[in-house]
Amino acid sequence: MPNNKQLHIVSFNIPYPPNYGGIIDVFYKIKKLHHLGIHIYLHCFEYDRPQQIELEKYCKKVFYYQRASKIRSIFSSVPYITKNRENQLLIKQLKKIEAPVLFEGLHTTFPLTKTVFKSKTYIRTHNIEHDYFKGLAKSESNVFKKIFYLAESFKLKKYETILNKVDGIFSISPYEQEYFALTYGEKCTYIPVFHKAKHIENQETKGDFILFHGDLRISDNIKAALFLIDVYKNSSYKLVIASGNNSSIIAETERYQNIFFETINTQEKLEILFKKAHINTLVTFQKTGIKLKLLNALYQSKFIIANTKMIADTGLENLCELANTKAQILQKTKLLFSKEFSKSETEKRREKLTSFSPSQSAKKITSIIFKQ
Repeated sequence: MPNNKQLHIVSFNIPYPPNYGGIIDVFYKIKKLHHLGIHIYLHCFEYDRPQQIELEKYCKKVFYYQRASKIRSIFSSVPYITKNRENQLLIKQLKKIEAPVLFEGLHTTFPLTKTVFKSKTYIRTHNIEHDYFKGLAKSESNVFKKIFYLAESFKLKKYETILNKVDGIFSISPYEQEYFALTYGEKCTYIPVFHKAKHIENQETKGDFILFHGDLRISDNIKAALFLIDVYKNSSYKLVIASGNNSSIIAETERYQNIFFETINTQEKLEILFKKAHINTLVTFQKTGIKLKLLNALYQSKFIIANTKMIADTGLENLCELANTKAQILQKTKLLFSKEFSKSETEKRREKLTSFSPSQSAKKITSIIFKQ
């Protein structure tokens, strides 16, 4: 591929380290596009993580921007996640270098409300955002946050029509592809989530505990962790909840002798837990996109128990044991602890996960943007 292909990528956060949800998709997309010879101009918003020299390995240039006033953003008719990323310098830099623009999520699309670009524009949709925020509201116990999430969902539903202005939409799951294709037509393409795609060979055929991992800053993950504590608290099974610090969850785990909290500081520590766990029990209360925690577990761990909202319409249903209720989860747990994780299970996964190849996804994106 010639080295004259240039692309702007506008990220909602600094995509390194790749240690949570959407940022994992952004980082490994950048990495794979770089390997295909694309010259990337990365624009990212700086607020809760420092600037990263690592990104300069894969980008021709990295631009950083501050987010706008929180108060002004909250009371805007534009969704908070978008208005908070309003930045005139970003618009100026995008127009200075004429190249296609890939916006990461509705979060970063404010420039489309203020200007028309000569080059084509694309968006990677990370969620059906109004559904996602409605789900957050359902999981949230704090009344003020619940009201904020509901208001944001309403704004996002209305704002989503901005997608009529882009030339292409890259959806992140079959479920979301169906929604966006029905709403915005043929310009929508399903591009599987980008991820590390690293298989860890399971030397041990059996583990001795159940693992749940997730970002416990997210209300849905907090609700899932508390649900699983309730499922396993009176059982003989060992449950490990792995995440960054969350004092309320840590305090809850300390009430039970068979439930433990592991603080995850590095990807390597999580990979060790994946390797040693016998079962990953994954629960979500909102059906949005595809959960990176599911792919991580499929690539790096043994058996998986998941509820319907976690696996439905992902194409990965037959790689997991389905369970929705407390009784069903305990029944599946008993069944799986009676088994060893065989080589045939590993090969079955390898074959199925070929369709989630980040290299193939990167080639598909470039063929659309650069019309090869």
